Amino acid sequence: MSGGRDRRIDTVVSRDGTEIAYQTIGKGPDVLIVPGALAIADDFDAFARELAERFTVVTVERRGRGQSGPQGDDYGINSECDDLAAVQAATGAKLLFGHSFGGFIALEAARRSNVFEKLAVYEPGVSIDGSVDVSWAAGTQRQLARGQDLAAFITFVRGINPQTTGKAPRWLLRLILPIAIRKREREQKYRLLPATIREHAEVARLDNTYDSYRDITAQVLLMAGKDANATAAGPAVKRLLAVLPRATVAEFPALDHFGPEKRPKQWPRSSRSSSLR
Repeated sequence: MSGGRDRRIDTVVSRDGTEIAYQTIGKGPDVLIVPGALAIADDFDAFARELAERFTVVTVERRGRGQSGPQGDDYGINSECDDLAAVQAATGAKLLFGHSFGGFIALEAARRSNVFEKLAVYEPGVSIDGSVDVSWAAGTQRQLARGQDLAAFITFVRGINPQTTGKAPRWLLRLILPIAIRKREREQKYRLLPATIREHAEVARLDNTYDSYRDITAQVLLMAGKDANATAAGPAVKRLLAVLPRATVAEFPALDHFGPEKRPKQWPRSSRSSSLR
């Protein structure tokens, strides 16, 4: 079905019967885009359009979002990899880009299948020595159950970034976040928090299993923004570089963790290394 303008929206059926939607734009080699936690495919529209001059860009609407089906009772990384495999089979894409939790999915998918020739991951959500902590999850769930969306979101952002936002007092974040994040975006994040809790739990469950990425045959570009060393992204990139057989690193000193999503025009010009091709 059509997505309006020059963007097309199609669907495939994953292994467990869940319908997965994906957006397509551009011309050239097919590249799959896998958004991270709290993100939907539309959030990467501008990013996709930047790449569309050289690539056919296919942005996956991950399960639990938009026109895709729910996460399901048996949700886990296997579900995410099955979804990606279904979209890849429909498009024939050999290139793959993943952001944050989407980078984790991309690495897991590339480990399971050698269909991808090149893989790029921006600050992949891989847990190293407990770097992805989910001690905040129970409190977030309780606050969501009470309808305290902003409080739940604050618990989440403080919990996942203890060295940055985690140091800010709750009262200050309660004042800042409604100003810094537009209402529509905040409401989206609130809706996706339950799914995000399950996604982070899956990353934590697979803590220190990154050595299995030695099996990845694709060329891998590891990308990190300016704050990587203050978050879990820094240790992850360093460990991954040590185990991946064919990996290089690109630094983006002008961009934060949300660079590809929030500042897509600056993204290719900010790199100190090569891009997807």
